[in-house]
Amino acid sequence: MGLCFPCPTEPEPGSPSPEEKRAKLAEAAERRQKEAASRGVLDVRSVEEKRKKKEKLEKHIATSGPPPAGGLRVISFSTRT
Repeated sequence: MGLCFPCPTEPEPGSPSPEEKRAKLAEAAERRQKEAASRGVLDVRSVEEKRKKKEKLEKHIATSGPPPAGGLRVISFSTRT
């Protein structure tokens, strides 16, 4: 039958330092967030491009100032890159 205790001649495995443990936990959390963000997405690159384009549009709207008297803004973007 098996033993419940380690062999007395084997050294006890050391536990990682708190810094190492913290770094591993942070790495695992980042990996989970990255996986969750890409879950269900077939083309990650196109999603990133759309996100960047949306951020660029929001930044342009924020810096363009108040809309003219009619209340509508005209935003001209070149669709060709």
